[in-house]
Amino acid sequence: MNSKFKKIIPNILMMAFCLVYLLPIYMIFTNSFKSRSEMYENMMALPSRLTLEYYQSALSKMNFWVSLRNSLLLTVISIGLIVILSSMTAWMIARYKGKVSRFFLSLLIATMLIPFQTIMMPLMQEMTWIEKRTGLTMTDSIPGLIFMYIGFGAGMAVFLFHGFISTIPISLEEAATIDGCNTWQVFWKIVFPNLKSTTITVIILDVIWIWNDYLLPSLTLKAKENRTIPISASKFFGQYTISWNEAMAALVVTILPVIVFYLFCQKYIVKGVAAGAVKG
Repeated sequence: MNSKFKKIIPNILMMAFCLVYLLPIYMIFTNSFKSRSEMYENMMALPSRLTLEYYQSALSKMNFWVSLRNSLLLTVISIGLIVILSSMTAWMIARYKGKVSRFFLSLLIATMLIPFQTIMMPLMQEMTWIEKRTGLTMTDSIPGLIFMYIGFGAGMAVFLFHGFISTIPISLEEAATIDGCNTWQVFWKIVFPNLKSTTITVIILDVIWIWNDYLLPSLTLKAKENRTIPISASKFFGQYTISWNEAMAALVVTILPVIVFYLFCQKYIVKGVAAGAVKG
């Protein structure tokens, strides 16, 4: 009896932990269907009736479709470029070993250790300087923000890709070269297809990061037509008043796409992280 009880305790504790973790999500979802008066009466209770009134109001006020377009463009293009450029960089570093390669790998890994808050003001000054010198729009533009995300996402992506590429036998690449493949063909036909699990891991982690990011877009995007979904959703939280039911509806709309994406891809994340962490 004691042994059975000891086995049950960890399961009970894990279930309790999961319930506590999911409590904020439950509160956000249920309160998005309530009026403000009903929500203030009991935030934990289920709504008395289901209505999409507050969702419709929230979507209209946050200019949802424009914000969705901006978030999709920002996320898809940024991640696509991060995956392509980082995998190529990791391949070169892994195959051309030497002091220079080790230096660049260490430099990229070191960028993961620097908190963004310590460099956000110098970053804005640097982007403004680039604008003045080149005429390119680096602030208050989606392309400029994509450029910054590539820089911030490169360190982790190169680290994961490098760890997995080190386990791929170089004999595969040599055989492809003997068969007449050039460097470009070797990468796309031999190396990159073997990076599937790590690529999916990088995509999942970067989707969660870029889609939900508020700080960097809030520093760079000022025009209403350039706002992403998190920026638009934040407008319900005013200085003197908060429209809680509309804010909850906006938050549900904000997190729902990334949750659906994660549910479809979650089986790859553990496999990819474990494979990417292996040292050759």
